[in-house]
Amino acid sequence: MIARCPHCKIAVWSHYAGAGPLFKFIRVGTLDNPDLLPPDIHIFTASKQPWVVLPVGVPAVTAYYDREHHWPPESLARRQVLLPQIEAYLAARQRSA
Repeated sequence: MIARCPHCKIAVWSHYAGAGPLFKFIRVGTLDNPDLLPPDIHIFTASKQPWVVLPVGVPAVTAYYDREHHWPPESLARRQVLLPQIEAYLAARQRSA
């Protein structure tokens, strides 16, 4: 699911595909002060435009990243707590398909 502004139709937040409604991702660019939340990592850089300059010191990967390698321990711990719910959600979707 992608939630969009009813006026301009810009994507504001979405569910993470592999977890359904249990994980939501906010589009930082839609916040009042997006500069307060710079990226932790740059992904899919193999397809970036040549004029995009990535900052030094921020991890960058050509495709998607290895969560175990790049996520902070506290984020991994939160995900671990949610895994049983994610698995139940995915199983329920599988049964209803």
